[in-house]
This record gives sequence, structure tokens and C-alpha cells, in this order.
Amino acid sequence: MAYALPMISAESGLSRYLDEIRRFPMLQPQEEYMLAKRWREHDDRDAAQKLVTSHLRLVAKIAMGYRGYGLPIGEVISEGNVGLMQAVKRFEPEKGFRLATYAMWWIKASIQEYILRSWSLVKMGTTANQKKLFFNLRKAKSQISALEDGDLKPEHVAQIATRLGVSEQEVQEMNRRLGGDASLNAPLREEGEGEWQDWLVDEQASQEHSLVAQEETDNRLGALRRALSVLNPRERRIFEARRLEDEPVTLEALSEEFNISRERVRQIEVRAFEKVQAAVKSGIAEIEALPPTDKAPELTFAR
Repeated sequence: MAYALPMISAESGLSRYLDEIRRFPMLQPQEEYMLAKRWREHDDRDAAQKLVTSHLRLVAKIAMGYRGYGLPIGEVISEGNVGLMQAVKRFEPEKGFRLATYAMWWIKASIQEYILRSWSLVKMGTTANQKKLFFNLRKAKSQISALEDGDLKPEHVAQIATRLGVSEQEVQEMNRRLGGDASLNAPLREEGEGEWQDWLVDEQASQEHSLVAQEETDNRLGALRRALSVLNPRERRIFEARRLEDEPVTLEALSEEFNISRERVRQIEVRAFEKVQAAVKSGIAEIEALPPTDKAPELTFAR
């Protein structure tokens, strides 16, 4: 079943399109959670529709970052929507994170794959290094002030190859394929509104699942670090020694260190774990309560 979503046919219609998608309300955390549950457990297509439309602004925002590749903005946004829909299909609300956090990686991956398929100057494979070089060469050149047109100087080639972890030959070939880089300070439009450097993409291309997993890991580690601050020094030492070490310290060793019984160490460990667990849940609840900075065209839903 196809859903009638707003469409954008040309650059001139971008403002009208952005105005149109603002009519779709963003979701509160609990509402998003319930809609996701209805979609996953009951195949509720109306719930899926609301999840998609509430994140159209996120797709549009991400798509803007890829305007420097000379492709129609409407097509870029459409590809971003493909990624959004894939994210909605696979989203697991029980993991404790918002849909926007999960969907952004699918959206970026879908757009990047489209750019790689569409760019006529880039006839190359799809290895991770080639993708990384394609999407990061401009930024790497700007960081070492290698802004001139034509071939790069040997020292610049060596610097970029080292920075991006690719061979010097790959850098030279990609620079020639991308050919004739404009100044990073060149205006995007004749009116002089915005510069190329405003749209540089600083993303290392990778497989979608790896990116999602890394994001979740970083969020959980950050929540844990913040949660540890609720412990006093003794509780933190025991908690880290018993729960975070690759080889946990024994109760006996800690009892000698603090001159208390092993049972007392165990009690402190349990109490510290409960305090950390409560602090982590509280931290996640606070993050979800923040207003999302989410949410672009027409697509069909395929389960």
C-alpha cells in the first residue's frame, strides 16, 4: 500500500516542500514507543506511517549535507526515505533509544549508496576504503590547505593517505575522478547564500549495522560513566573491581584492601550496582524527554 507523502521535484520547490513536511507533528517518547510496538507486534500500518512522517524533517536535514555532489535534491531525499523506512521496519523500541538515533545511520547509508551508484565520474568498487575516500577527500584536502585544482602535491597525497588510511595511488586516482574541486569558500548559489564548506560531510562510510551498534555502545558507555558519579569512592572502587574489570578482583582481596569482611564487600557491591542501574535508567529517561531534532518525499511501505 502506497502512502501519499509530500514530494519535491526540483530545487526551486525545496522551500515549499520543507513547509509542507512541518505539518507532521513530532512524537513524544512514549507515543513513539507505543507506535513502534504496534507496528512490530501487530503490523499496524497506520502506526508505521506516523513513525515515518514524524521523521521527514530528519531525512531532509541529512540530505542537505549531500548537496555538493551535483545530484537532484529530490532524489537524494527520496533515497534517504528508503533508509528511513528500513530503519522503521527494524527499529526495536525496547532497546531504550529513540528512532531518530537509529534511523540516522540507515538514512546516511542509503544516500551514500545512491551517490556512489549515480556519480558518473566515479566508476569504482564498493570497498569501505573507497567509500571513505570518496566522502572525505574534500574535507581532508581542506584540513591541509590543499585547495588548488589539478593534481595534488606529493606531500599532500602522502598526508591524506595517512590520515584516511588508504594508499597514495588511491588518493591520486580519486582526486582526478572528482576533478576540479571548487574553493571551499565558493557560494552555493549566485545569491551568495552559504558556502561549499557548510555542506562538507564528515562521515566515515561503513555498514549500517556496525554504525548502529557503535552508536548504541557509545551511548551506553556515556550513560555508565555519568552513573558512576553517584557512587562514593569506596563503592566505585568495589563496583569497578567486581563488575568492570576483565578479571574481577576477588571478595577476599577487596576485604583486605578495605579491612572489612567479604560479606560486607558483597553487600556494597550489590548496593552500588543498584545505584548505578537506577542512575542509568534515569539518565536515559532524561535524554528521551528532550525534544527530538528529527525528520523528506513519497515512498511505499514494504514489510
